[in-house]
Amino acid sequence: MKPYMSMITLGVSDMAKSIAFYQKGLGFPRLEPYEENIAFFTLNGTWLALYEKKALAEDANVAFDESTFHGVTLAHMLGSEAEVDALFQEAIKAGATPTKQPQKVFWGGYSGYFKDPDGHLWEIAHNPFFTIETHA
Repeated sequence: MKPYMSMITLGVSDMAKSIAFYQKGLGFPRLEPYEENIAFFTLNGTWLALYEKKALAEDANVAFDESTFHGVTLAHMLGSEAEVDALFQEAIKAGATPTKQPQKVFWGGYSGYFKDPDGHLWEIAHNPFFTIETHA
Protein backbone atom coordinates (compact mmCIF):
# COMPACT_ATOMS: atom_id res chain seq x y z
CA MET A 1 0.00 0.00 0.00
CA LYS A 2 1.27 3.45 -0.93
CA PRO A 3 0.35 6.04 1.69
CA TYR A 4 -1.27 9.13 0.24
CA MET A 5 -4.11 11.52 0.95
CA SER A 6 -6.95 10.57 -1.37
CA MET A 7 -9.50 13.22 -0.55
CA ILE A 8 -10.26 16.14 1.71
CA THR A 9 -13.96 16.68 2.35
CA LEU A 10 -15.20 20.04 3.55
CA GLY A 11 -18.58 20.31 5.19
CA VAL A 12 -20.17 23.48 3.87
CA SER A 13 -23.19 25.57 4.80
CA ASP A 14 -24.17 26.67 1.27
CA MET A 15 -23.38 24.20 -1.52
CA ALA A 16 -24.05 26.58 -4.43
CA LYS A 17 -21.91 29.35 -2.95
CA SER A 18 -19.07 26.96 -2.11
CA ILE A 19 -19.14 25.27 -5.51
CA ALA A 20 -18.97 28.67 -7.22
CA PHE A 21 -16.06 29.70 -5.01
CA TYR A 22 -13.93 26.64 -5.72
CA GLN A 23 -14.90 26.39 -9.39
CA LYS A 24 -14.77 30.06 -10.36
CA GLY A 25 -12.75 31.66 -7.58
CA LEU A 26 -9.93 29.09 -7.49
CA GLY A 27 -10.38 27.51 -10.91
CA PHE A 28 -10.67 23.95 -9.59
CA PRO A 29 -12.04 21.56 -12.25
CA ARG A 30 -15.28 19.94 -11.09
CA LEU A 31 -15.61 16.22 -11.69
CA GLU A 32 -18.62 15.16 -13.76
CA PRO A 33 -21.30 13.88 -13.58
CA TYR A 34 -22.56 16.64 -11.34
CA GLU A 35 -24.56 15.78 -8.26
CA GLU A 36 -26.75 18.21 -6.37
CA ASN A 37 -25.71 17.36 -2.82
CA ILE A 38 -21.96 16.73 -3.28
CA ALA A 39 -19.23 18.14 -5.47
CA PHE A 40 -15.83 16.68 -6.34
CA PHE A 41 -12.90 18.65 -7.70
CA THR A 42 -9.94 16.92 -9.29
CA LEU A 43 -6.61 18.17 -8.00
CA ASN A 44 -3.10 16.85 -8.62
CA GLY A 45 -3.04 13.46 -6.88
CA THR A 46 -6.11 14.07 -4.72
CA TRP A 47 -9.70 15.26 -4.71
CA LEU A 48 -11.50 17.99 -2.86
CA ALA A 49 -15.11 17.17 -1.98
CA LEU A 50 -17.81 19.55 -0.77
CA TYR A 51 -20.70 18.10 1.20
CA GLU A 52 -23.37 19.72 3.34
CA LYS A 53 -21.95 20.04 6.85
CA LYS A 54 -24.76 18.32 8.75
CA ALA A 55 -24.84 15.43 6.25
CA LEU A 56 -21.06 14.99 6.62
CA ALA A 57 -21.37 14.66 10.40
CA GLU A 58 -24.19 12.16 9.92
CA ASP A 59 -22.13 10.14 7.43
CA ALA A 60 -19.22 9.97 9.90
CA ASN A 61 -21.64 9.04 12.71
CA VAL A 62 -20.64 11.98 14.91
CA ALA A 63 -22.80 14.58 16.61
CA PHE A 64 -23.46 17.72 14.62
CA ASP A 65 -22.74 20.82 16.65
CA GLU A 66 -21.32 23.94 14.99
CA SER A 67 -19.09 24.56 18.03
CA THR A 68 -17.46 21.10 18.02
CA PHE A 69 -17.79 19.72 14.48
CA HIS A 70 -15.57 21.71 12.16
CA GLY A 71 -16.71 20.00 8.99
CA VAL A 72 -13.45 18.51 7.72
CA THR A 73 -12.65 14.88 7.02
CA LEU A 74 -9.62 13.32 5.39
CA ALA A 75 -9.92 10.19 3.28
CA HIS A 76 -7.64 7.36 2.30
CA MET A 77 -9.00 5.31 -0.61
CA LEU A 78 -7.95 1.71 -0.95
CA GLY A 79 -8.32 -0.94 -3.64
CA SER A 80 -10.73 -3.31 -1.90
CA GLU A 81 -13.11 -3.78 0.99
CA ALA A 82 -10.63 -6.20 2.58
CA GLU A 83 -7.93 -3.52 2.53
CA VAL A 84 -10.34 -1.08 4.20
CA ASP A 85 -11.12 -3.59 6.95
CA ALA A 86 -7.44 -4.38 7.54
CA LEU A 87 -6.27 -0.76 7.68
CA PHE A 88 -9.23 0.24 9.84
CA GLN A 89 -8.27 -2.42 12.41
CA GLU A 90 -4.61 -1.35 12.34
CA ALA A 91 -5.64 2.26 13.02
CA ILE A 92 -7.80 1.16 15.98
CA LYS A 93 -4.89 -0.88 17.40
CA ALA A 94 -2.69 2.21 17.05
CA GLY A 95 -5.06 4.41 19.07
CA ALA A 96 -7.82 5.59 16.72
CA THR A 97 -11.40 5.81 18.01
CA PRO A 98 -13.97 4.30 15.63
CA THR A 99 -17.03 6.41 14.85
CA LYS A 100 -18.46 4.23 12.04
CA GLN A 101 -17.39 0.66 11.34
CA PRO A 102 -16.56 -0.11 7.69
CA GLN A 103 -19.71 -0.99 5.79
CA LYS A 104 -21.39 -0.77 2.40
CA VAL A 105 -22.60 2.81 1.94
CA PHE A 106 -25.38 4.57 0.04
CA TRP A 107 -23.15 5.75 -2.80
CA GLY A 108 -22.15 2.19 -3.71
CA GLY A 109 -18.77 2.01 -2.02
CA TYR A 110 -17.49 0.74 1.29
CA SER A 111 -16.18 2.96 4.09
CA GLY A 112 -15.67 3.54 7.77
CA TYR A 113 -14.64 6.51 9.91
CA PHE A 114 -12.41 6.96 12.92
CA LYS A 115 -10.89 9.80 14.90
CA ASP A 116 -7.12 9.95 15.18
CA PRO A 117 -5.60 10.54 18.65
CA ASP A 118 -6.23 14.30 18.27
CA GLY A 119 -9.84 13.90 17.14
CA HIS A 120 -9.34 14.47 13.39
CA LEU A 121 -11.84 12.47 11.33
CA TRP A 122 -10.53 10.01 8.76
CA GLU A 123 -12.55 8.01 6.28
CA ILE A 124 -11.03 4.76 5.05
CA ALA A 125 -12.86 3.77 1.88
CA HIS A 126 -13.05 1.73 -1.27
CA ASN A 127 -14.77 3.42 -4.22
CA PRO A 128 -15.33 0.96 -7.06
CA PHE A 129 -16.39 3.75 -9.44
CA PHE A 130 -13.38 6.10 -9.41
CA THR A 131 -9.63 5.84 -9.52
CA ILE A 132 -7.53 8.52 -7.93
CA GLU A 133 -4.24 9.12 -9.67
CA THR A 134 -1.21 9.01 -7.43
CA HIS A 135 2.26 10.26 -8.10
CA ALA A 136 5.31 8.26 -7.04
